[in-house]
Amino acid sequence: MAKLNVTVWNEYRHERHNEAIAQIYPQGIHQTIAGFLEPGEEFNVRTAVLDDPDHGLTDDVLASTDVLLWWGHVAHGEVRDDIVEKVRQRVLDGMGLIVLHSGHASKIFQRLLGTNTGALKWRDDGEKERLWVIDATHPIVEGLGEYIEIPQEEMYGERFEIPAPDELVFISWFEGGEVFRSGCCYKRGRGKVFYFRPGHEAFPTYHQPEIQQVITNAVRWAAPVQGAKVSYGRVSPLELVNNR
Repeated sequence: MAKLNVTVWNEYRHERHNEAIAQIYPQGIHQTIAGFLEPGEEFNVRTAVLDDPDHGLTDDVLASTDVLLWWGHVAHGEVRDDIVEKVRQRVLDGMGLIVLHSGHASKIFQRLLGTNTGALKWRDDGEKERLWVIDATHPIVEGLGEYIEIPQEEMYGERFEIPAPDELVFISWFEGGEVFRSGCCYKRGRGKVFYFRPGHEAFPTYHQPEIQQVITNAVRWAAPVQGAKVSYGRVSPLELVNNR
């Protein structure tokens, strides 16, 4: 079976400007994610960052990407609208998209979901998170237990201003008492979108094996499928209409 082509996109700002974060992700969050996806025979993995030409998302890169992972936080506004539109069209055409943590406020996530807020509660005090599996039969939770415990994370709390997900895979409980829809699946056109909440840059969440398993499973789930042929526009009738 052919390998899936995976592109891991990261704005790559915190790791270059904050020494404490650089200690956690010395080569960037994108390289950490690429590092646990790359081994084995399943994926061809490349990375792209905001400051690359065309944000690293050239026409050739997008055309050859099966699944795109997106991490952004402080520089959503710097992402060019024309690139966002190209990514959106690729998702509609079948490319998978996995949006991580603060990517809920990214242009691409909001444009695909039809929301311009994504408002939520937050608190970055490094409290315990318990990430509960809601759909035990979903492919994204393959190999997990009933929950994942994350020792330190940023709290996101409801109400979360997003459309109701097509499938809810995880909800989070935080030490301070809040809950949050942390694993949300959508279909847009021929593409699949998965929002996965954990991954604040100040904590080593992406080094945790269970989180790596979720992301690996999500890449498999989001991969394009051939499906049935679809056509649009004016067509000739299959049967005679009005005896003609």
